Amino acid sequence: MATPFSALDPDAVARARSLLERPKRPERMWPVLAAAGVLALSALAFATAMIMVPPLVSEHPAQARDVG
Repeated sequence: MATPFSALDPDAVARARSLLERPKRPERMWPVLAAAGVLALSALAFATAMIMVPPLVSEHPAQARDVG
């Protein structure tokens, strides 16, 4: 298929399109790192609590009546 003749300069059109494009913003890493840090600290806090808390001791009510 033949392209129709155009009076526009292809280089000028390409330059105009590149000037009209929005500038790309770089992605920021600090929000991702902050979220990962908060999650890591909370995981460490929960792990420490699981180790430090004494085990739960409970007796069944029927077993507690038989002892006395």
